[in-house]
Amino acid sequence: MSEAIVLLSGGLDSATALAIAKEKGHEIIALTFDYGQKHKRELDSAKKIAKHFKVKEHVVIPLDLGKLLQSSLTQKSVAIPEGRSEDEMASGIPSTYVPARNIVFLSIASSVAESRGAERVFIAVNAIDFSGYPDCTPEFIAAFQKVVDVGTKAGKTGKGIRIETPLIDLSKAQIVREAFRLKVPVELTWSCYKGGRRACGKCDSCQLRLRGFAEAGFKDPLEYEVIR
Repeated sequence: MSEAIVLLSGGLDSATALAIAKEKGHEIIALTFDYGQKHKRELDSAKKIAKHFKVKEHVVIPLDLGKLLQSSLTQKSVAIPEGRSEDEMASGIPSTYVPARNIVFLSIASSVAESRGAERVFIAVNAIDFSGYPDCTPEFIAAFQKVVDVGTKAGKTGKGIRIETPLIDLSKAQIVREAFRLKVPVELTWSCYKGGRRACGKCDSCQLRLRGFAEAGFKDPLEYEVIR
């Protein structure tokens, strides 16, 4: 059974990507990054999800970058946008964008993959129902794949590492349906940009999640402060 590296944030999408990798028969090395987020709720979810799926290894990697990264997800003085419309979400890159986050995460994951002899790195990027982040697009993944192909020993010797993006072309509703098909414990996932006992229901991530569940015909088991 081959190993695969899976980037596991603790959100719905990454949990579903992990389930897909497991369905394909891989042994899972799950990587979660503590990069200085305002809250740890997602990290707690990642630990529970990794335990649920009985992954081979789950490593939480500390990256003390929060004070250096200009994002409303890391800077307490910058408010997380709330109540944005679909048009607003599609019109530009919001303050919740964490500069070059997926470049950093995929670089580390590729290094671990090459060290372990793993041929697959799974990342739950999505370019359909998302907030316009440039490091979630097919163009970015294709460019990073080229970097891995030419910048690693594995790539040079024909044992290249493949960046797998099983959710990139799916709507949020399709992702929700996949999650239920694969028996992902969606009640353990956390998508809200804010911490706390209940999700806010107003940030971009909450709105996309709620719309996805509604369109898929499932009830979201999470509790929300507000349902828009």
